[in-house]
Amino acid sequence: MTESAVAPIPVSETRKWLGFAALCIGMFMAVLDIQIVITSLGVIEKALKIGADRMSWVQTSYLIAEIVTIPLTGVLMRMFSMRRLLIIAIALFTAASVGCAMSNGFAMLVGFRVLQGMAAGVLMPLVFAAVFLLFKPGTEQGIATVLAAVVAVIAPSTGPIVGGIITETFSWQWLFLINTIPGAITLLLGALCLPREKMELGLLRDLDLLSILFIAISLACLEIGLKEAPDLGWLSPVTLALFAGFAVLLTVTIMRPRPAVDFSLFRDRYLAYGCALSFILGIGLYGSVYLLPVFLSLVRYMGPVEIGTVMLVTGAAQLVSAPLSVLLDRVMPARLLSIVGFALFAAGLAMSGFETRLSGYNELFWPQVVRGVALGLCIVPVTRFAMGFLPPERVSDASGLYNLSRALGGIIGIAIIDTLLFTRSAEHADRIKDLMTDDPEAAARLLQIAVDELPDPTDPMGLLGVMDTIQEGAVTLAVNEAWLLMGGCTLAALVLLLMLGPIREPKPGVPLGQQAEF
Repeated sequence: MTESAVAPIPVSETRKWLGFAALCIGMFMAVLDIQIVITSLGVIEKALKIGADRMSWVQTSYLIAEIVTIPLTGVLMRMFSMRRLLIIAIALFTAASVGCAMSNGFAMLVGFRVLQGMAAGVLMPLVFAAVFLLFKPGTEQGIATVLAAVVAVIAPSTGPIVGGIITETFSWQWLFLINTIPGAITLLLGALCLPREKMELGLLRDLDLLSILFIAISLACLEIGLKEAPDLGWLSPVTLALFAGFAVLLTVTIMRPRPAVDFSLFRDRYLAYGCALSFILGIGLYGSVYLLPVFLSLVRYMGPVEIGTVMLVTGAAQLVSAPLSVLLDRVMPARLLSIVGFALFAAGLAMSGFETRLSGYNELFWPQVVRGVALGLCIVPVTRFAMGFLPPERVSDASGLYNLSRALGGIIGIAIIDTLLFTRSAEHADRIKDLMTDDPEAAARLLQIAVDELPDPTDPMGLLGVMDTIQEGAVTLAVNEAWLLMGGCTLAALVLLLMLGPIREPKPGVPLGQQAEF
């Protein structure tokens, strides 16, 4: 592996942090818009007279486009520079947001959501590349990494509450029009504060357009396959065909002489392990952001604003603990800090796996606190040893792969969660009904009601009266299993960290490229 330090781009301290703020605002908008429409899909469906079976594509189209462009960030950044790519991406994102607000039908809305997703796909990799290209190794990089991580976590957590407040207070169009103000701020700060670098448009001559097409289609096949698998079945012909298309096209892309995405970077074992850890983190991060609203809406019957209020705890915990993450990153070995972080994250996920159908804010508080604290401890060291030793010209490509790994972990995790909820909820409902006959006390404990509140199992009207309670209990049990599954998956990170071998550690005042392994 090349032991070359990532040399920060020369720029004044004030401009550097303002430029980074612009990048973080852009990433916040991109991540927020994944979740902001979820609670308002019903309103949009009625307003535009869209069939319920097609509404999921308002979100799925965004995710597909985002996933496709994430790995292309590296080549785009080399061609246009960090500053120009941010300007292009934010301008396109903001314009597409206005287009979404002006949409008068399904095709128009989905078309602009695709453009939004394409722009959003480059914004997160840009932020993590900037951590190493703008900031000095050590405390500066640690602070920047924590800030990026906080933004990445808070954005999806605030999406439901922001979306709910906007829809209830104004109209669904403002879900998209709200992007115009931060978009303008980002454009201004980015244009004025980020370093001015030369474009390398000559790279277009050598760009393998066919590899771009192949990777776009392959990732689209994967996303659609994962979306349809819970409904159609993981072994259905359509699902298997989509997964096969993904595997074949990705293989063809990798085998091309000079693909647009530099998969040879995975030869660097630190980046490879970092991407694997990022994938595992994505399962728990995006899975928890998806699963908690499912429980709160289907079992606790909370509205968007209430759900958002509960979910803010994770982001608040990470924000409060951010200084601790920076401090510990300076005094603890990267491996040890990562082990502590992933162990805490696994514990925070597992703590949510013992809820009842009556669990509310108080019961959900501490698991979220643990997860929020853990996230900073996970992301900071993993990001540093995954990308901090690469040559500057390879950081943008590595950031694309690193962030793609986390996104793929998220969509795969959500697909598995959906499947588990669909299958296990029905099984648990049947089990509870059987327990009402065989062991009424056990059934009452599961449902959190008194035994004398259970109806006679032979009384159809009595059973009908507790069907909602039975369904709530069944969904709760399935949700708990999903939490425990995510916790178990997260423990795999501990195995990887023990397998990693020597990890390079920075010493104060010594350039990263001169650090030795231990």
